[in-house]
Amino acid sequence: MRRIFVCALAIASQLVLISCGGLEKPQSEPYYAGTAPPRKQEFRWSNGRMPKNLDPALAAVPPETDVIRAVYEGLTELDTRTLEPMPAVAEKWTATADLRTWTFQLRNNARWSNGRSVTAEDFVRSWKRVEEFGAAATNRELMANIVGFEIRKREAVPTPSDLIPNTNVERGPQSPFPIPTRSPSTTIENSNVRSEFGPEPIFFGVSAPDALTLRVSLTVPDKDFPRLVAHPMFRPVFDDGSGLATRSVTKDVVTNGAFRVASIDPEGIMLLRSENYWNREAVKLESAKLVSSKNSEQVLAAYRAGEIDAITNAEFEPLALKLLEPFEDFRRRTHAALNFYEINHGKTPFDDRRVREALAISIERERLTEGQMDGLTTPALAFLPFSGDPTTRIVHDKERAADLLEEAGFANGSGFPVVRLVVNRNDTQQRVARAVARMWKQSLNINTEVVVKEPADLEIARTAGDYDLIRRNVVYASADELMSILTIFKPAEAPSRTPRAAPQTAGGVEARPAPNPSDDRETQPPAGGVDSTMTEANAVYELWAIPLYFPTSYSLVKPYVAGFEMNSLDAPLLTQVSIDSNWQPK
Repeated sequence: MRRIFVCALAIASQLVLISCGGLEKPQSEPYYAGTAPPRKQEFRWSNGRMPKNLDPALAAVPPETDVIRAVYEGLTELDTRTLEPMPAVAEKWTATADLRTWTFQLRNNARWSNGRSVTAEDFVRSWKRVEEFGAAATNRELMANIVGFEIRKREAVPTPSDLIPNTNVERGPQSPFPIPTRSPSTTIENSNVRSEFGPEPIFFGVSAPDALTLRVSLTVPDKDFPRLVAHPMFRPVFDDGSGLATRSVTKDVVTNGAFRVASIDPEGIMLLRSENYWNREAVKLESAKLVSSKNSEQVLAAYRAGEIDAITNAEFEPLALKLLEPFEDFRRRTHAALNFYEINHGKTPFDDRRVREALAISIERERLTEGQMDGLTTPALAFLPFSGDPTTRIVHDKERAADLLEEAGFANGSGFPVVRLVVNRNDTQQRVARAVARMWKQSLNINTEVVVKEPADLEIARTAGDYDLIRRNVVYASADELMSILTIFKPAEAPSRTPRAAPQTAGGVEARPAPNPSDDRETQPPAGGVDSTMTEANAVYELWAIPLYFPTSYSLVKPYVAGFEMNSLDAPLLTQVSIDSNWQPK
């Protein structure tokens, strides 16, 4: 409480100083801090506490991922505005017609900071290293679609029985999207990785036909694979990565990005533009100081005093956010994360799609975000905050919701069982759950029991199937549609269902057909499991889960900083940043 009070008081006092000047009506200051720009191309960025390591295999969130994007470069980078892939170490790429084999052509002038050439074999070796890390590798699931990679459970190594479909409802519903597995007929040369299921080899789907060609074989088609490999995990490490063995931040690490680590002290990390970077002349910044911050009050004071040019990854309190909102250097973005209710779709009556849709379209998400979340979140009208199908949205329609429930045999809620909604012991989540329960009562005349559990007990309840709907949240690590949908529908048990193809007409859920009673119950998937229907459109049609809202991320950026774009992935690129030393306030 003292931190909240101090932070809010600091901002409020500045507002008072700005607005209280004489008897005439004061003119408001457009920026929270309008200090003069520095005279050199040095960017001072507060992005959280001190990074713990510089290993791409271990980096999960900022500030580690920010540093790794600066000092390492992958096959591609993402345009910070559009999230479309851009050439990086790979100057071009192609895919086969089925989108299961991707070939990346590396540029011949990519260099490590020690002057050695970056080769395709560096990527092969680095990606195998991630596989060898096993569950210790953060976001390792992003590589699950590459032939030869298997997703290991974090607490137990899977056995063959784990891969057998299980339709026992008492153990919980199965994911509609089975985890990709390798095809026994796929053969990739030069693999020495052995299967954990027996003596047969796991054929590794990453190879280097020559020094500048990287070929990747996927289990299922992925149109967004060039987006996926922009993630920090896919960036190469030098040699065998032994220089990262200490899992700490050192200035001696060999990297291949636009910047290199120059010095480290308790205040942060100094990066200098790398002398060996292939596109060095296009990088405007000469240096970047990543300033470590202990708390939001400290970093706000430094920003106000002109010691910092940008703030990200700071935990601003709601009152501070409201006070900062009017300033032009304050920015907010929809964050690539989702809060949603997973539906026990193997349990009657929730195995009927009409019931699931009625529950989904009777929720007024705008009322939730404004009333229960103080306007600090964004309504989730689909599952993905980026690059999803713009024609596929969940539209609030309480009249249609009532009709759908009647078609399913529950006119005006008659005979519908009490919905058991399980949430964690969080005041906000309990308020949201009660608000949703009221909406269901008003629109569908059904009753809801809100069951509150400790966070540690939530997954136990999910695995046991002890719920009708259960609150979950996910953070998307990439803009890849396939892997993002898999993140939502990661199974509590072995997979058993594959969704049907997404339809085309409109209604409460756009881009889906009129209900057909013979097509509303669950069906078993074809042999072979995963196919190319793992799309957002399909997820919105099937509604095995109900999206609620996206969180919001915040930043403060001085007006003289150009090219620093915060997106839903919180992934800015320092190669695009520059300082306008001639900037003047209007």
